[in-house]
Amino acid sequence: MKMISRRDFLKASAVVGAAGVLTACGGSSASTAASSTAASTAASSTAAASGSANIGVCIYQFADNFMTLYRTDLEEYLKDMGYAVTIVDGKNDQNTQTEQINTFLQQGVDVLVINPVQTTSAQTIVDTIKPSETPIVFINREPDKSVLDSYADKCCYVGADARQSGTYQGELILETETQGDINGDGKITYIMCKGDPENIDAQYRTEYSIKALTDAGKEVECLYEYLDNWDQTTAQQDVANALAQYGEKIEVVFCNNDAMALGALQSLQQAGRTVGKDVYLVGVDALSEAVQNVVDGNMTGTVLNDDVGQATAAAAATKLYVEGSKVEQYYWVDYVKVTEENAAQYIK
Repeated sequence: MKMISRRDFLKASAVVGAAGVLTACGGSSASTAASSTAASTAASSTAAASGSANIGVCIYQFADNFMTLYRTDLEEYLKDMGYAVTIVDGKNDQNTQTEQINTFLQQGVDVLVINPVQTTSAQTIVDTIKPSETPIVFINREPDKSVLDSYADKCCYVGADARQSGTYQGELILETETQGDINGDGKITYIMCKGDPENIDAQYRTEYSIKALTDAGKEVECLYEYLDNWDQTTAQQDVANALAQYGEKIEVVFCNNDAMALGALQSLQQAGRTVGKDVYLVGVDALSEAVQNVVDGNMTGTVLNDDVGQATAAAAATKLYVEGSKVEQYYWVDYVKVTEENAAQYIK
C-alpha cells in the first residue's frame, strides 16, 4: 500500500470548507484550517455558488523555497474555487511589486493577495489600493495592526505568529540532552543566522528563540549575529567564517529559516562538527531537505511553517471577500515543533 504524505493528505482535504471555519471562529490553526474541511471535490459546486472572480497574487520572491510551496498551494486552492488567478514575482524589489499592484488595479481584479517585499511599505500599499476599494489579503509577512485598521473591513492578514516559532526553536534546544550547554560551563554560546532585518518574522524568531532560553533560567552568550537574508549560500559562508573565528565555542546555531540552516549544516560538516554531539542546529519552515536531515540526525530540529494551512486560510479569506461576507482582521495558523521523533510524518 502506498503511503500518502501529511502534506498530500492535507491538500486533499483542505480546499473549500475552511471558509466556513474562518467565518465561525475568526481564526485558523493548522488542524482547523487544513483538516476539518471538505474534500476538494466540493470545489466546483462551491465555485458555482459563489461566482467567478479574478484574483491577483503578489509574491515577494519566487526564489524563496517556502513561498514556492505556499504559492503553489494557494494557486491550486483558488483555481479549485473557480477563480481566475494571476501570480507575479516581486523579485525581492518593492518598486517592482508596486508596479505589479498598479497593473492589477488597472485590470480591475476582485481581490489582491499580497506577500509584501517590505512590511514597512504595507501602509503605502494600502493607500495605493484603497481608492479602488479592492480587498487585500496580506500573507506571510505581517503588517503593523495600524495598517490593517486603516482599511477596516477590506484588509486582513493570514499568517503564523513568528513569536511562537522562535519560542519553539529555543524549546528544541532546551529539550536536548545538555539543554544547549554542551561543554557544561553553565552558559549557552550561540550564533544567529538572521533573515531580512525589516521582516517581523526574522525579528521575532531572533528574539524569542533566545527568550525561551533565558526564561528557562539559562545564561546565554551571543558570539555573533549574521545578516543572511534567508539565503543558504550566504549562511554557509558566514557560518564557515564563524567556525574559523570561534571554533568549539559555538554550541548552538540558530537560523531564522531552513534555507540558512541547510547552508549552516554544510559548513558544520565541512569543519568536522557533528550535530547532536558537539553542536546543535535549528531552523524554521520544515522544508523537505531539512526534515530529512532531522530524521537523519543532522539537524537538531526545525519548526513547521504550515504552507498548506496558511494557503488554505488565505484562499478561504479571499473567498469571503468575493462573496461579500464578513472577514476577520487576523487568521492565525499554528507552528509545529519537528524533532527526530516525529519528523518522518512531516516529510513532504
